[in-house]
Amino acid sequence: MTDEANPQQPDTAALDAAGEAFDVATLQAELAKAKDDMLRALADAENTRRRAERQAVEARAYAIDRFAQDLLPIADTLERALMTAPRDDQDEGFRNLLTGVELTERSLVDAFARHGLKRIGARGEQFDPKVHQAVAQAPGDQPAGTIQEVLQSGYVLGDRTLRAAMVLVSAGPAGAAPAPHVDIKV
Repeated sequence: MTDEANPQQPDTAALDAAGEAFDVATLQAELAKAKDDMLRALADAENTRRRAERQAVEARAYAIDRFAQDLLPIADTLERALMTAPRDDQDEGFRNLLTGVELTERSLVDAFARHGLKRIGARGEQFDPKVHQAVAQAPGDQPAGTIQEVLQSGYVLGDRTLRAAMVLVSAGPAGAAPAPHVDIKV
């Protein structure tokens, strides 16, 4: 039997042309999708690499975070000891002891600095709520919003505040214009 004799068999030449056109369009769509998937996977891999790199840099920079926080009370104790030590008419033994405490405190602060830990909160600085904690506000000889007294030093590690400095903020000279509002956390 020939193809002409069987009317139910389709024309193979027409089918081949239509099927070939269909297959090319399908393959082109699949290729475009595969390219898009590949580009997305490459972008995702690059983002993951960048994120891991950034996390590694941060981990190195802030690795001493907990250790530094454990040492802060020691720095505070040395600072308070030096602030309260009498400076007048001392015997030689006490002066030597005081010199040793000063050297120890300076060595600790220098070691902190070598590792990126910096003491913050100095009298006369402008109040910054990111690094200072206002304990009180009182009239004083300094302009409003200025640190009048540091009650406890603060510390920053890189750009992170490990502990805010506890400060007394000046409200300005008595009788001057009202000072800007400073949130006081107790």
